[in-house]
Amino acid sequence: MPHPTDVTAPAPSPARLTLAFLVGRSAEGHWLAVETHGLGGGLFRTCRDALHYAAAETGRRPDAVRLADTTLALAP
Repeated sequence: MPHPTDVTAPAPSPARLTLAFLVGRSAEGHWLAVETHGLGGGLFRTCRDALHYAAAETGRRPDAVRLADTTLALAP
């Protein structure tokens, strides 16, 4: 079983960041959208809801939302 991806990392100044999200499932089976710099994200009922949120947050840039190939976890 793959290890959960921990998305906590020191982030540079928020003004310099380009928003990007990973969308995938948690170990508990919930859908997550997690900002790649650890600055935001959420828990969603469906994959569609998570993708919709991530797309809206990134201005619908085609390269800004990716589906995770491993289990995701929200940082505390």
